[in-house]
Amino acid sequence: MATTTTTVPSAGPVAGLRSFLFRLREGDEIARMITFLFAASVVLVTLLLVFVLWQGSVLPRHKFGFNFFHTSVWDPIFDQFGALPFIYGTLVTSAVSLFVAVPLGIGAAIFLAELAPARVSDTLEFFIDLLAAVPSVIYGVLGVFIVVPLMRSYIQPALQNTLGFLPLFKGPAYGIGFLTAGLVLAIMVIPYIISVSREVLLAVPRDQREAALSLGSTRWESTWQVVVPFARPGILGSIFLALARALGETMAVTMVIGNTPIISASLFSPGYSIAAVIANELTEATSNLHYQSLIELGLALFLLTFILNGLARLLIVATSQRGRAMGHT
Repeated sequence: MATTTTTVPSAGPVAGLRSFLFRLREGDEIARMITFLFAASVVLVTLLLVFVLWQGSVLPRHKFGFNFFHTSVWDPIFDQFGALPFIYGTLVTSAVSLFVAVPLGIGAAIFLAELAPARVSDTLEFFIDLLAAVPSVIYGVLGVFIVVPLMRSYIQPALQNTLGFLPLFKGPAYGIGFLTAGLVLAIMVIPYIISVSREVLLAVPRDQREAALSLGSTRWESTWQVVVPFARPGILGSIFLALARALGETMAVTMVIGNTPIISASLFSPGYSIAAVIANELTEATSNLHYQSLIELGLALFLLTFILNGLARLLIVATSQRGRAMGHT
């Protein structure tokens, strides 16, 4: 007896289409597509920025190649350009600013989040947010009229007398230079570290504190041994946010660094940064090679920021995983 089999068409595509139409009618699919476009626009803007900088720096890439990044001559008259003094100045001033700002910022954040009365903490937080909103040129003016005279008359001579045997603190005390620019940058980025770190510390679950206190810890021991390690990834994020701000700062650094393209071990020496030289010379470039060399400096600054923030992200991920592993043991 012959049997016949009837093949029923799969309902998969039809069901999928009906599900898509239902989500579209309910608005979920439209919202997903719109928000996807918003998210994709961030990537597109980044790629467009890199493309424009890459296309605008053809001449120096062809003429100098990688020598552009490790030579020290910057001579627009003879069309010789090297980015090393500016990369050095950017890294040194950023390192000085973090050396000063990180302990002060984290210490202030711990006080505001854990030890200060709520009224004092909220009041000071208002002023911290206000400082974060001050334009950088104002910090530059304060640096010129306050920080530079203090550095020239008091701080640099004191460092020479006490630590002058170190290469970092040798040379004449001009008042301007790497150290002054780093201090001004530190003043600028401290509010970012305090604000973000304070919010991260306040977000630590209360039961973490109560568990430590119930085991006999003091208020400071519970803060330092429990709350701060729990919030470490967020605190590291605030530090690298401050680093990104320090790397790209222009006006304040330009006004106090000295604007001299040299490499010196002394923090008292004048120097230059990538952002400062671009701001000073871009409108005065007299040749296409000079103009495109400044654009390549912008590309170098972008890549430097990208690399440092990528390393920061890896550090945060590694720290978070180690913290979770310790929590499970």
